[in-house]
Amino acid sequence: MPNLLMEYAEPVAERVNVPGLLEDLHQCLLACGLFDASAVKSRSYPCRAWLVGQEGDLNTFIHVELSLLSGREPAQKRELSRGLLSVLEQHGAGINSLTVEIREMDRDSYMRISN
Repeated sequence: MPNLLMEYAEPVAERVNVPGLLEDLHQCLLACGLFDASAVKSRSYPCRAWLVGQEGDLNTFIHVELSLLSGREPAQKRELSRGLLSVLEQHGAGINSLTVEIREMDRDSYMRISN
């Protein structure tokens, strides 16, 4: 059930193959062995307006948020973070900030309809 959301500063698309990066992040999740492949969802969105510290919009970024149902071991989450960050590093040379965040979703309140 993982949902990967990649947000990036709009100028990143001039220096990074965004579809290729998203594909590699998606493949990282498929290869980790923790998820049913049919449940893995990945998407990306450009950020058109952002400010970072005193440099305003001069800094570029790629931020990956991975939402998982609760119950994963801390070691599994760390390994996922490391794998995703490694993919970001491979693609994101010259990008000021590369970050990964894993969020847990409460199993008791998460609802889903699949056809």
